[in-house]
Amino acid sequence: MTEAAFRLRDIVQVFPGVRALDGANLTVHPGEVHGLVGENGAGKSTIIKVLAGVYQPAEGHIDVGGTAISPATPEKIHAAGVRFIHQELHLVPHFTVTESVFMGQELAGPMGLATTRMRRAAEAFMRDQLGSALPGNRLIRDLSPAERKLVQVARALIDGEARVVVFDEPTAPLASEEVLKIMKAIEQLKSRGIAILYVSHYLNEITELCDRVTVFRKGKDVAVFDEITADTGTELVSAMIGRELDAFFPATSRQAGEVALRLQGFSDGQTFEDVTLDIRRGEIFGIAGLIGSGREELVDALYGLRRRASGTLTLDGTVLDTQSAANAVANGMVLVPRDRRHDGLVLPMTVEENATLATLDESSSLGLIDRKRIREVTQKLIGDLDIRPANARAVTRYLSGGNQQKVVLARWLAKSAKIFIFDEPTVGVDVGAKSEIYQLIENLASEGAIILMSSSDPIELVGTCDRVAVMMRGEVRTIIEKDALNVDHLVAMTTGATDMPEVAHAG
Repeated sequence: MTEAAFRLRDIVQVFPGVRALDGANLTVHPGEVHGLVGENGAGKSTIIKVLAGVYQPAEGHIDVGGTAISPATPEKIHAAGVRFIHQELHLVPHFTVTESVFMGQELAGPMGLATTRMRRAAEAFMRDQLGSALPGNRLIRDLSPAERKLVQVARALIDGEARVVVFDEPTAPLASEEVLKIMKAIEQLKSRGIAILYVSHYLNEITELCDRVTVFRKGKDVAVFDEITADTGTELVSAMIGRELDAFFPATSRQAGEVALRLQGFSDGQTFEDVTLDIRRGEIFGIAGLIGSGREELVDALYGLRRRASGTLTLDGTVLDTQSAANAVANGMVLVPRDRRHDGLVLPMTVEENATLATLDESSSLGLIDRKRIREVTQKLIGDLDIRPANARAVTRYLSGGNQQKVVLARWLAKSAKIFIFDEPTVGVDVGAKSEIYQLIENLASEGAIILMSSSDPIELVGTCDRVAVMMRGEVRTIIEKDALNVDHLVAMTTGATDMPEVAHAG
């Protein structure tokens, strides 16, 4: 085979307390589309930043086109012909296509900017290289997400110097029909001999588009698939997971009750639509989905943090007003947010202050706070949740991630909520604290609470949930019952490696 377009060898990247890359390798050849897959935290984003020169690895070698680059800086990497198409669309809405393509690399003429030449060049590139007939004078704000992504590609490649293009989750924000436009553009680039590194959680795209695939797990390359077959999707899942369910999930003898919470026709008009779910009292109901699936936006809309365009929410037949977070709490619905440090806690406050924020009215009389009552409530919560240190006056900022999460939960236990939404409940939490949090969630369900758990961790969902709704591109595609839940199957469903049946009934 020809000289590699780029080769990363034995890369080690260390952050405080974390070995993000542990001797990782990645090789991509000219004229191939090479997939990079792995679970969240596997090291994919880190190795892309190493290739981009953003991170300087502690060990390892980087060469592009057979030439060693050391140290690898962003300027050297760009000069070597490596370009990056990121998931985020950093485009100015009121710019034209031409202005966006040439921003920072404008062409000059005798009278200033060569606007006509740039427009013609942008239109020709879009047409000939990306297969899109976009007018150069069209405004970015008037384009579809897929068209904006093509403009982003054109901007990276218009100088004609690209030898390698890295696509990092390029289709995450796109609808299914728009993905085809991006895949067609990538095929065009491949035909010109450009090396493509394609990073995606959508395994159906990986197996359809890629010539070879590298799998990362725990900071290492654990497998390279040199041949893509009908069975590759399943094999990729097994390589990505590489482990069985951990033993720290609580045992349960719970039996869910009747349907209590009903979402009907939920839509925000942008990222998810027509979501209908029936959730039973005393069950732990999971929501799975990748970035761009609409999972996070659905959670935010449920709790009133995001405006919904349509849909109703009922509890035991009574319509709930949750168009704001305050209304949601008033109706007994609470959220343990995915970003506890920014959205769930006031870090300079003490455990006592954070735990009782939602119940100050119940601990006050004539505008005066009953400090004794607050202390008693807090100490009971600290004992029930085993918050460490067992000190109500400890500053929350200095607690571990698991104990911070328990403080958020303590606040809502004090409020006697009926519906608990857990959004990424154990992100950044150590194994021991995870086990305790899972047990707390199990206890709530056993006491008859309604539990929704939104998570990007398939092991977490399989280990705790009674049913899991799988979202993809803004829709609930299927609901998996407990007896059919296993990690490989759930990963295959969320990534599109396995075709999903349509949801016949959400209850």
